[in-house]
Amino acid sequence: MLNIVLVEPEIPNNTGNIGRLCVGTESRLHLIHPFGFVINDKNLKRSGLDYWVHLDVTEYQNVAEWMSQIPDLSRVFLMSSHAEKSYLENQFHDGDWLVFGKESVGLNAEVLALFENHLTIPMSPLIRSFNIANSVAFVVGEAKRQITGR
Repeated sequence: MLNIVLVEPEIPNNTGNIGRLCVGTESRLHLIHPFGFVINDKNLKRSGLDYWVHLDVTEYQNVAEWMSQIPDLSRVFLMSSHAEKSYLENQFHDGDWLVFGKESVGLNAEVLALFENHLTIPMSPLIRSFNIANSVAFVVGEAKRQITGR
């Protein structure tokens, strides 16, 4: 099972869509406060549809609390548009932690400094970034393909 981590998510529709993706891929969702919305926000539920009740989700008050739950820090992968290594070049394993930053600015320098594994999603220079829900889908899809061999 993959662990999907959203650090300080800001947009409820994105979090709802990612929650639905987690249910569909049998992944766990980890949400690190503060949020830009209330967790019971109607938009969050609408985007997650009726799947939200099936979601394996854990909330943390801060990054330190979340980090205390990670058994192997070497299996944490932070997504950053500034990373040099593509997620397509990485070998994923069951139980890996895939970490995504807030929609407006990504992961801050303090969080990036806590882990060695930084990955990027290749994209055209015509855009600054992909929507976070799409980014999570790209990386989870590749990780699941590698793990399941399909």
